[in-house]
Amino acid sequence: MNGILKDTLKLFLITLVSGVCLSFVYEMTKKPIADAELEEKAAAYKDVYPQATGFSEIDGIDQKLSSSADELEAAGISGTQISDILAVSDGGYVLTSSSFNGYGGEIKIAMGVDQNGVITGVIILSMSETPGLGAKCTEESFYGQFTGIKADTVKYSKTGKSASDEIDAISGATKTTQAVTDAVNAGLWFVRSLK
Repeated sequence: MNGILKDTLKLFLITLVSGVCLSFVYEMTKKPIADAELEEKAAAYKDVYPQATGFSEIDGIDQKLSSSADELEAAGISGTQISDILAVSDGGYVLTSSSFNGYGGEIKIAMGVDQNGVITGVIILSMSETPGLGAKCTEESFYGQFTGIKADTVKYSKTGKSASDEIDAISGATKTTQAVTDAVNAGLWFVRSLK
């Protein structure tokens, strides 16, 4: 019985020391990780709105962001959410939009929309799509098609773009194309809802 108590006490002390060490490491790395994420987001926003001279937070936007999934669902854009948005100094917006309807789950994009409702750029921030198929959404030849579109809703075509509000779908990856298009349409709707 005495041996069990000693082993239990040793295990407890090892666990306690390990927990304290992990907490210490977490506290030391939390700020650098947050700074790196902020820097990455700023770079992505600069990529999707290259002519921006500055970004600023929007007063009172947190409430609207937290209810964005419900508002988008009510607007008919299901499985999407806006997690971040900043105003651009010239009257446009940059934002982070997600669609949870990808073949591999969530697809997160950054996009810019100017003061006239024209998409200034779109990039894929993260995705888990099938390599060689849906993962082609990370290629500029796909996401670059959104740049310059001015429309309330962007559509995709499996037979080739035939209208100014359309993009070409990724061959063999319709579900991924739909998810990216949904994320873009969610961003367009959200920007319109701010005006």
